[in-house]
Amino acid sequence: MAGLRAAGLAALLILAGFAPLAAQDVLLRSHDGAVEIAGDLLGFDGEFYRVDTIYGELTIDGSGVTCEGPGCPDLEAFVAHAVFSGAPIIGRVLVPSLLEAFAIRDGYVLARHDGTRDGDDLRVTLHAKNAEKTLLGEFRFRLTSSDEGLADLLTGEADISMSLREARAGELARAREAGLGDLAAPARMRVLALDALVPIVAPANPVQSLSLRDLSAILTGKIANWAALGGPDAPIDVHLWAPETGIGQATADQVVRVDASELTTAIRAHRDGAGLARAVAANPFAFGLTLRSEQGEAWELALTGPCGFALRADRRTVKTEDYPLTAPLLLYLPARRLPKLIRDFIAYLDDPSAQLVIRRAGFVDQAPEEIGIARQGDRFANAIARAEPETGLDELKRMVGLLAPLRRLTTSFRFETGSARLDVQSRANVERLADSLQQGLYDNRQIVFVGFSDGEGAARANREIALRRAKTVRDAVVAMAETARLDRVAMSVDAFGEAMPMACDDTAWGRRVNRRVEVWVR
Repeated sequence: MAGLRAAGLAALLILAGFAPLAAQDVLLRSHDGAVEIAGDLLGFDGEFYRVDTIYGELTIDGSGVTCEGPGCPDLEAFVAHAVFSGAPIIGRVLVPSLLEAFAIRDGYVLARHDGTRDGDDLRVTLHAKNAEKTLLGEFRFRLTSSDEGLADLLTGEADISMSLREARAGELARAREAGLGDLAAPARMRVLALDALVPIVAPANPVQSLSLRDLSAILTGKIANWAALGGPDAPIDVHLWAPETGIGQATADQVVRVDASELTTAIRAHRDGAGLARAVAANPFAFGLTLRSEQGEAWELALTGPCGFALRADRRTVKTEDYPLTAPLLLYLPARRLPKLIRDFIAYLDDPSAQLVIRRAGFVDQAPEEIGIARQGDRFANAIARAEPETGLDELKRMVGLLAPLRRLTTSFRFETGSARLDVQSRANVERLADSLQQGLYDNRQIVFVGFSDGEGAARANREIALRRAKTVRDAVVAMAETARLDRVAMSVDAFGEAMPMACDDTAWGRRVNRRVEVWVR
C-alpha cells in the first residue's frame, strides 16, 4: 500500500467509526494532488471514508478527496442504510410514524414494505421527490425483543437497538469491548418516549385501586384472592408479559425488584400487550400488569396508599415520574458515524412535531409542560395532611410562599436506587433542559431547582440532603448548557426535605418517588 504524503494530512482526519464493509482497495487523493492515501476501504457513510492503511485505520472527509480504485462507492447513487432491532412496540408503529413525519417535513417520499426479505419484519424507504423517485435511505426493522435488539447491536447485526429496559452491566461491558463506546452515555442512549406499567382488571371488577405493596404481593403470590383487596372471594388470575420480554424484565426490576424466578408460578405469560389486555378484560377475576399504551379495554387501577393520594398514569404524572412505574422507550446507538440521513432523523426526534407524533401514537412525549399550582391541589393537601411534627407549619408556609407564584415544569429528576446517579429519564432531562437554556427559552425568567426527600431520618438532615441533590442537578444542567447565556436566567436552588410526600416510605418505590428534584419557573 502506498504511504501518506504532505503535512496537511491531519486536517483530513477525523476520529469516528463506521459500519463494517467488505475491505476493498482504494486510493484517496486530495484535490491538489498533494496527499494520497491508499488502503482497504472499510466503510463509507456518504460523507466520510474509513480506510485501513499501513498507519492504521484513518477516517477521511470525502469532500477533500477523490476516490480511485475498485472499492470506490458510487457517490451519486449512495443509499443510507440503518437496521433497527428490538422491541416490537417501538419498531412496529412508533418509529415508522416518526419516519413518516420526518419525510413530510424534509420533502421525501416514504414507502412502507411489510414482511420483507432477509428476515426483516418491516422495511421503510425514503425517496427523493423527483421523476425517478431516487432511493435515498432504507430503514430495516427486526421486531424481536429488547434482549435480541441489544445482542444484535453488540454483534454488528443492527445499527440501532430498540429497548424497553436499560442495558444491564454485562451488556454495557460487552459493548465497550466491542468498540461501541459507553451505551449509558447520553450520546449512545436516547429516551425516545415514555410509557408506564399499569395494573389492569376487567371493567366488571369492583376493585378500583391498590398499593404498591399489594401489587408486589400479588406478583409474588403472597396475595392470591381478591377478598384480601376488598373484592370478591375468588382467586386472582395473574397475567404478565413473558419474562424474556423487555416489559417482563422491567416488571421484575421495577415492581418486585427480585429475580423473575421469585414471581408466583400461577402466571399466564403473554408475548404481546394486545393479547394480555384482551385476556384480562374478558375475565372478571383476572389481574394484569402491562403498558399504559396497550391496556386496551381493560380498566386501569390507581396506585394509592395511606401516605399519598391516588395516582393514575396520565401524561403529566408519567412525565414528572410522580407515577412510580414509568417505562422509558430507549434507542441505543453505536459509537460510530451513521449516514447523514440517519443522523438527521435521529436529530429530528427532538423536534416539537416529533413530540406531537409520539403523543398521537399513544405514548407520552417529553415536551416540557408548565403546571400551575391550582392544578396541584392534591399534592399540597396531602403535604398538609401528612406533615410530621418535625416538618413544622413554618416550613409548609415557606414552601407555599415560594412555590405559589411559580409553575412546575414536568421536567423532574430522580436518582437510581441506592445511588447518587440520576436515573435514565432524568439524565435525558438534564440534556433536554440544558438544550432549552442554550436556545434561550428561559431568558429573563426565574428557574428554581427544588429538592425533596423521603421521611427516613431527621427532618433537618433530610432537607440538607435534598438541597445537595438540587445543587447536583442544577450543576449538571449548567455544565451541559455550555453556550447558554446564563446571565439572562435567574437560577436558584431550595429544598423542603420530606414536606411533600408522594407515597409512603414503607416501600423502596415510595422512598424513591419522594426523593426528587423538581423544577419550578416563573
